[in-house]
Amino acid sequence: MNHPLVHRLLYRPLPIAPLVTFRILFGGLMMIGALRFMQKGWVERLYGEPVFFFKYYGFEWVETLDVPGMYAVYSLIALSAAGIMLGFAYRWSVLLFFLSFSYAELTDATNYLNHYYLVILLAFLLFFIPANRRFSIDTRLRPSLALTHVPAWTIHLLQFQVGIVYFFAGFAKLNPDWLFKAMPLAVWLPEKAGIPVIGPLLALPAAAFAFSWFGAIYDLTIPFWLFIKKTRPWAYGAVVVFHVLTKMLFNIGLFPFIMIFNTLIFFPASTHHRWLKYLGYHPGEPCIKEPTTDNRQPTTTPILLALHIVIQVLIPLRFLCYPGNVLWTEEGYRFAWRVMLVEKNGYATFFVSDAATGRRTEVINSRFLTPFQEKQMAIQPDFILQYAHFLARHYREREGFQQPVVTVDSYVALNGRPSERFIDPGINLADVLDGLGTKKWVLRY
Repeated sequence: MNHPLVHRLLYRPLPIAPLVTFRILFGGLMMIGALRFMQKGWVERLYGEPVFFFKYYGFEWVETLDVPGMYAVYSLIALSAAGIMLGFAYRWSVLLFFLSFSYAELTDATNYLNHYYLVILLAFLLFFIPANRRFSIDTRLRPSLALTHVPAWTIHLLQFQVGIVYFFAGFAKLNPDWLFKAMPLAVWLPEKAGIPVIGPLLALPAAAFAFSWFGAIYDLTIPFWLFIKKTRPWAYGAVVVFHVLTKMLFNIGLFPFIMIFNTLIFFPASTHHRWLKYLGYHPGEPCIKEPTTDNRQPTTTPILLALHIVIQVLIPLRFLCYPGNVLWTEEGYRFAWRVMLVEKNGYATFFVSDAATGRRTEVINSRFLTPFQEKQMAIQPDFILQYAHFLARHYREREGFQQPVVTVDSYVALNGRPSERFIDPGINLADVLDGLGTKKWVLRY
């Protein structure tokens, strides 16, 4: 593609400094996160205690290692993240981080968090982005690798990926519960009334509506304010205030820090030069190597970039293909940047009967699931189905049931509403196959 606008947007040489900052902060934060995960004993809790692990559709084949094995995985995550931060064996470090982090998240879907998905996407993109070509161990060892400038798409792609998280998080908030009932913040904020100074304000009904509307407007518009030079400093101030406040109010792990650091990619190289000089960074002479001389870029890069953009737009919108309220059915819920949208509680009592003998028993979920797994399973249809299949196998292989029939008595309360029946109690879940189609055995309301 030789159109001047496309060429300028994709291949115009830009200083590499924003990528250097992104690489250092991303790698450093991921290294700290992995070390923190091990230090707090979460490896034992999440991988040692359960006897059954929930999987993502299509990744049922991913097996979970024992506790020492998972410690090895998280050690690899920490080491590879350090390699990214330092720019050492960069491609291998990114690849190892992407594979080890993705594996850790695929072992049990009950641990899904939006920012884990974001980390996987960013690691995937960093493999193709030359963020190690300056101020890195790689360039110290091989000075010929050094660049002062990179093609514009390498920076714009990260800006897009960060921006789309915000935009679709705001888009998901355009629902009646969030806008007109201030749910679930109307439940969560009063619980924080004991916080000094602002606590009494959080207990006011108006506070939940103010936070809800501000949150929706913020998420929908902040990427655009960050793109505009005049509004960028004020927008970044809003980013810091917003995420510090959410960190104070809610237990959401490293997500606030990830977003505070990632949005620095919107600042121009001159700003990054001022920050990086404290670490000994020098911009160098303009264009050590002209990035547009790579003849492969004009033929493949636009197609691959367009494909990635289309996928990132369509995945959050796939819920439109399903009937009913996505907050209830959760069809198309994951990987759509639906951040903090639901207060959902439920219970699921399973019964296993033998069609051949008439034998029937009620399942004690705590035999097979941790309290956290049971809580997550009771509100997510695909987890209920997976667990039912597990029970059918267990009672056939271990309890002597010849033809196990698995049914469930389940009720769920969504965003302050009374509990309603969730799953058709007359369906033998052992005979139901999971898939991408509509789950007709989930009751609508």
